[in-house]
Amino acid sequence: MRKGLLVAAWLALTAMGPAEDSYLPADRVPDGIAILPPPPAPGSVAALTDRAIFEVTRTLKGSARWQVATEDVTNAPLDRYACAMGIRLTPASAPALARLLDRAGAGDLVARVKAHYQVPRPYLGTDAPICEPRTTHLAENGDYPSGHAANGWLEGLILAELMPDRATAILARARAYGESRAVCGSHSASAVQAGWMAGSAIFATLGATRGFQRDLEAARGELASVRPHASASDPAQCKAEQAALAGRPW
Repeated sequence: MRKGLLVAAWLALTAMGPAEDSYLPADRVPDGIAILPPPPAPGSVAALTDRAIFEVTRTLKGSARWQVATEDVTNAPLDRYACAMGIRLTPASAPALARLLDRAGAGDLVARVKAHYQVPRPYLGTDAPICEPRTTHLAENGDYPSGHAANGWLEGLILAELMPDRATAILARARAYGESRAVCGSHSASAVQAGWMAGSAIFATLGATRGFQRDLEAARGELASVRPHASASDPAQCKAEQAALAGRPW
C-alpha cells in the first residue's frame, strides 16, 4: 500500500485498502487474521499487561522519549532512519530509495485485521495524555495491529537489506519506532508486537514480486553511488536520539 511522502497522505492511507501501484495484488497479500495471534482477551494476563504498560508510559510525557514518539507520528522514513543509516538522504537525492519505501507497505494486511477485530485504542474512555491529536479518524481506526509499527519494521527490513553494514542500527531504530506507538498511547504493546509480525510477513511476500525486486535493485545501485558523497547525519541530533532511546520505555 502506498504511504506517500506527505504527512496528510500518510495519515489517510494507513486506514485505506489496496492502492493501484501496490507491489502485491489483493490475492497475494498474506492473511493477517490467520498469521497474527488474536488480540489479548479482556481480563487476560496479556490484556492486563497492555493496560499496565499504557499507564506507566503516561508518565513519560514531557521526556525526551515522549518527544521522539511525537516526532515518530508523522516523520518520513529517510528522516527517521538518518542516524541509523549514518547519512542524510532526501527523495531528491535518493529517488529510487524513496520510491521503494513509498510503495512498500503493510497497510492492506493491517486494515483487514483491524476491521476483523475492531479493538479500541487504549486511550479511549480515559483523559490520559497521548502524543498526537485525538481525532475521529484515530479513534475509529482500531488498535490491533499497529500500522505504524508494521510499516516501520518493514522499512527497517528493507533498509537493512540494502545497507547490511548498518543493519543493527537500522533494525534497532525500527523497533524503537514501533515502541513509540505505545509510548504515545495510541496503541497497546500487543498491537505493536503484532505490527512487527505483520511487517515481517509482508517483507517475506514482497521478495517474490518482480516489481519489488526491480525497485530494490535500483535502490541498491543508487545507494552505492550516493552514499560516498552523502552528508553525514547530524551528530548532535543523533546523540540526543541515542540517549532518548537507550533504555526500554517500560
